[in-house]
Amino acid sequence: MEQPQNNIENQKSQISFLTKIIGSGFFTGYAPVASGTFGSLAGLAFFLIPSFSLPQILIPATIVLFYIGGRIAESMEKIYGQDPAEVTVDEIVGMWISLWFIPFSYLNYALAFIIFRILDILKPYPAAEFDKKSGGWNIMLDDVIAGMYTNIIIQIALRINLFN
Repeated sequence: MEQPQNNIENQKSQISFLTKIIGSGFFTGYAPVASGTFGSLAGLAFFLIPSFSLPQILIPATIVLFYIGGRIAESMEKIYGQDPAEVTVDEIVGMWISLWFIPFSYLNYALAFIIFRILDILKPYPAAEFDKKSGGWNIMLDDVIAGMYTNIIIQIALRINLFN
């Protein structure tokens, strides 16, 4: 009985530092509670970097992190189990998509964060379909969908001047 547990711990110790830091969203995935919320906050923190929100930076960064994140999530899932809390790179990507083409304001960004977290938890269709499946791309896609829905909600609210 002791053998499988030791094997899992051995596998966890074999994960490279780079895989851990990216896959866990700068170690937010190892938070004892609410790792998804901390991962989303890590994604939001990137917007403190000057010019990060520019579409010519944000969109390619999102695409690259989505690709890398999918591969890393796949490898981490083999060790930690289906859609593990330790993987929060998906929250970072989802948060970034939430803010594509959203003008900076503390209100806009705070609402995007809150709406994204709610949608990531509720998993509206088709996010729930991806969440039920294993695999790195499915881990990433449910958050991509939550991010897209969040972005649409914020865009509509801005268009109808809901925040004024």
